[in-house]
Order: sequence, then structure tokens, then C-alpha cells
Amino acid sequence: MPIVVTLDVMLARRKMRSKELAELVGITEQNVSLLKSGKVKGVRFETLEKICEALECQPADILVYEPDGK
Repeated sequence: MPIVVTLDVMLARRKMRSKELAELVGITEQNVSLLKSGKVKGVRFETLEKICEALECQPADILVYEPDGK
């Protein structure tokens, strides 16, 4: 898939655990894990907004476009 989720990188940069992010965003730790692994087909803008707010980042900091074959 050309969209790569780099949430784990941003969590490491912010020295934040998945559990803490889940609590701040209001989602389950399992959903954070699914996001980190890229096993989701989509994410609500509301959830993305809360993640960016909690991590003090931009959507481009956690979502990267990598065309197939590159």
C-alpha cells in the first residue's frame, strides 16, 4: 500500500507510549497498535486530529506516501 503509517516513529520521538496516546485520543490501545502496524484501511479525520494534537505534529509526520516499486 502506498500510504505508510509512521506513528511508531513519532511516538518514539515524543517518548510516548501507545497506552498514553490511546488515553489522550480516546481510542483503545489495540486500535493504536493497528494504526502503528498499518493494518487499517482508514482513519477518521477526527481521530487523526486528536493524534496530531496529542503528539504536537502534522498529519504528514505520521502518514507518508511511498509509491509502489520505490
